[in-house]
Amino acid sequence: MKVVIFEAEEWEVQACRRLVGEYDVECVKGRLTASEAAKYENADVISTFINSRLSSDVLACFADLKLIATRSTGYDHIDLDWCSQNDVAIANVPDYGDVTVAEHTYALMLAAARHVVTAVDRTRRGDFTQDDLRGIELRGKILGVVGTGRIGLRAIEIARGFGMEVIAYDLKPVASLADQLGFKYVSFGELLAKGDIVTLHLPATPETENLISDAEFDQMKSGALLINTARGNIVKVPALVRALANGKIRAAALDVLPQEPLIREEAEVFRGPALGKDNLEALVANHVLLRFPNVIVTPHIAYNTHEAFARIIDTTIANIDNFARGSGQNLVI
Repeated sequence: MKVVIFEAEEWEVQACRRLVGEYDVECVKGRLTASEAAKYENADVISTFINSRLSSDVLACFADLKLIATRSTGYDHIDLDWCSQNDVAIANVPDYGDVTVAEHTYALMLAAARHVVTAVDRTRRGDFTQDDLRGIELRGKILGVVGTGRIGLRAIEIARGFGMEVIAYDLKPVASLADQLGFKYVSFGELLAKGDIVTLHLPATPETENLISDAEFDQMKSGALLINTARGNIVKVPALVRALANGKIRAAALDVLPQEPLIREEAEVFRGPALGKDNLEALVANHVLLRFPNVIVTPHIAYNTHEAFARIIDTTIANIDNFARGSGQNLVI
């Protein structure tokens, strides 16, 4: 069985040697693109991270593809329809990042609440003035957690240590969890209206796209903070720009943005098909957003710890090995 690991860092190459001997394994440093796919058209299994876009054009290059082992929890970078139509399985890594992402949520939350980025930039220039650096405490604040999966629940656990009151919204609330962790499920509208800080922990689905837009910002408590370590397209960025510009929300701290690949490599705008009005609007809004002093953006690193990456590669190797032996695990389709 031919296995190709794309976006492979050197330490991942070392880890993947566990598959050598059992399978024909090749590691590729770069992202999976159509040109790269053509070089490995005989692969039975491919593994990528989130920076590769597995569109139908790319996947069609593989004549014998049987499994995509994504090294991520989310799989919105993969054309699911194409995989279903061509009998290609997808395995993910469902639970590597609950602690990691939840902790980064609080790194962003504290940085926004205490103007940490502005303060550090200022002192590096030799300016120790405290103008406009007065922050807010977390203790006693109402934290609104949207999505109570693994990451959302870990964020709720951490909130208890800060002395925060927690309310949460989920399409499938679990009352026993609320009792166990000491939070209250409320409607989405009530969460927006009451939350001093709103943090998002949802997957990217058609239902969650632009979940937070103008109407939702209008419902939010004035002066609230918005934290997003989930997926960029959950928040409609032009609406966020408007909410910041009119002072509706105090600040936003984001680890994800829509159109991330185009932000990283803007020349891609001119290489691929036309983006369309909505995507171009989002791309322009992203650039405007990055210039707001009360916005913190990190480059999709909430998952990025040594511990999390060790769990990712261990699970991915197990996913590939189990699939080859006929006992698939972590299969999403």
